[in-house]
Order: sequence, then C-alpha cells, then structure tokens
Amino acid sequence: MAKNSNLGAAKKAKNDEFYTQYEDIEREMNAYLEYDENVFRGKTVLLPCDDPEWSNFTKYFAQNFERFGLKKLISTSYAIESKNINLNWEPTLFETENPNYDIDKSKTHGKIFVLERDTTGNGRIDIEDLKWEYLEGDGDFRSEEVKKLRDESSIIVTNEPFSLFREFLAWIMEAGKKFAIIGNQNAITYKELFPYIKNNEIWLGATGFANDMVFAVPEGTEINPKDKAKAERLGYKGNYTRLGNSCWFTNIEHGRRHQPLKLMTMADNIKYSKHKEVRGVGYAKYDNYDAIEVPYTDAIPSDYDGPMGVPITFLDKYCPEQFEIMGITQRNDDPYKIKQYSVQEYKNANDLNARGVIMIDGKPKSIYARILIRKKH
Repeated sequence: MAKNSNLGAAKKAKNDEFYTQYEDIEREMNAYLEYDENVFRGKTVLLPCDDPEWSNFTKYFAQNFERFGLKKLISTSYAIESKNINLNWEPTLFETENPNYDIDKSKTHGKIFVLERDTTGNGRIDIEDLKWEYLEGDGDFRSEEVKKLRDESSIIVTNEPFSLFREFLAWIMEAGKKFAIIGNQNAITYKELFPYIKNNEIWLGATGFANDMVFAVPEGTEINPKDKAKAERLGYKGNYTRLGNSCWFTNIEHGRRHQPLKLMTMADNIKYSKHKEVRGVGYAKYDNYDAIEVPYTDAIPSDYDGPMGVPITFLDKYCPEQFEIMGITQRNDDPYKIKQYSVQEYKNANDLNARGVIMIDGKPKSIYARILIRKKH
C-alpha cells in the first residue's frame, strides 16, 4: 500500500481529522523564531480549522502568548455535524463548563476562541484566559465571518482539512497573509501552488520530508497498519498514524532554507555516486526537454550549468541563492518543452506529454514530476 494511501482513504471518506502533535508545531515555529525572534511580536495570529478541545495549535500559541509578544490569538472550530465523520461525540469539560454551552448549538455552529488579555487576574496571559463563544455559522473558513477574522489577522497557522488544501491556500493568498500550513508533498505539483514556489513566494517549512510527522486521529478511523506501526515505533501508541509525505508550506522566513547543498562534480558522481542510476552510467537527457535527468538530489552535479530535472523532494534542500527554479515537468502545456508527442507516434502520447521522458532502447519512459532547476552564478 502506498505511503499516502491513508490520506487518500481519509479524503474519500470526507474525514480530514488529523491532529498535529504539539512537538511538531513547536519544532516548526522554533525555526521561524531562531531566524527572527520577533516574528510573532505585536501580531494577531489566526488558527482557523482548529479546536483547542482536540488540537494543539491553540494550546501551543496560548501557552507562549507572552513569550512571543502576541497582540491577539484567534482560533475557530468547525461544528460537529459539518465534519461528516462518525464520532461518538461527547462534549468536553472545557465546553460544558462555559455558560455559553448549548448542546444543540454545538452540533451546528462553530466556535471562536479568543485570547488577548489576563482575565483570571493571576498576572499572566495563557490558556486559562482563553474565552469562546459560538459563531453564526458552522466555522467553514470560506464563510464571511471567518474571512473577516482572516482579514484582521497578521499570520495564519493551522493544519487545514487536507482535501481542501487548494481552496485554503487560495483563501490565504487572496488576503496576502503570512502563513504556515501543513500539506501533502505532492501539493508541490499543483498549479495552484507551484507558481508561488517557482517565484520564491512560498517555500517548504523547516520540517521537511525527511522528518516523519505523526497525527492523532479520531476513534474508529481506518489506519494503514504500516503507518500505525511506524507511529508506535516513534512512541505514539493508540489512535495515531504516520504520514511520511507531509510537510509545512510557508512564506515565513527561516534560515535553514538558505544553506547551500554540498555536491560532487559530474565526473565524481559518475565515478563515486552511491546511486546505480548515476554511477558508471551518467545522466540521461530528456527526449522532450532540453535538460538532464537527475534522479536524486544528492546526485546534482556541482559543475553542470544547464537545466536539470530533479525530484520534488529537492525542495527540502532548496537554497534560492544556489539554484534557480525554471519550471516543472508536470503539464502538457509546459513552456520549457522542446517537443510534443502525437497519438500517431504513441498511443499514450497524452501521458507522455504530461511528464519528462527519457528514451530506453528506443522506447519512451515517462518520469514522475521533476522540478527544472539551473545553477546560479
């Protein structure tokens, strides 16, 4: 079973309930703080699609409210019925102890949680000062009331419903906000995202593909046994799953994306590379792109000046001062193509035109999406 099959199953079932671990949020935010200790100071942070009763985003920012120097923290949650999931739902004490609590309203209305001052009188601002009330609607981020909260905020941080990634990203970019959100690495190829990556307007967060991310899931969620076992090996037993192809997307600076790759020359790669596709063989040239195929990031030749097709996982190590992103071998209207295939030549011409192609024994073989890069001088 493919490693992202658990995500696919959830999407099919309209179940987007993957709860991010506190330490994963902390690790990512620390990278931004290391680069700029004032990144959150004086800012209003919005956490849409979040519920402090289940999620860790609000807990993290509330506990660090004073340390970060936040102006205001806002989070919104979906109504239970809007989640379309089969949960044996019971309200938490956090909810029932609030005078606003209404069991019927909780099923149909989202909530808004706000933190901006010391309400307990204990001399500090933290999660104990978090107050909530019902929203007018179900908490959908596309609603006008949540859009107003978006427009009020400076930074948006969340783990949005995975099946709505495209819409959620457009929702953020429409308002021109700083953000950090979690998505599938394959989102890199989306036409809604890649142009921003190419133009250095969005990049990967500090927690890249090489770091396993574990998510809590509701009771009864179908979990790939392999992912569940991996989560257990990482110390998470119970209703947890590992999604190894998850990563953060952001437009908040962190210094780790400015560290250049240390690479070998083309001759040394051919002689010493650990990858059999390169060692002793060299680099194939695409039949439909004026570029060479580089199947692994660590096999990028340091002395090659022309265009190269590299795996999308390259972005985990991408340094914008070292390489220029030219395009992606993903769509049949790619302007960097030097030829198109016709159905008269190959029955699968449409598939070939959607990818980079190398010729093997006179037969075309399409390669999974590659990012086209070129070394900067």
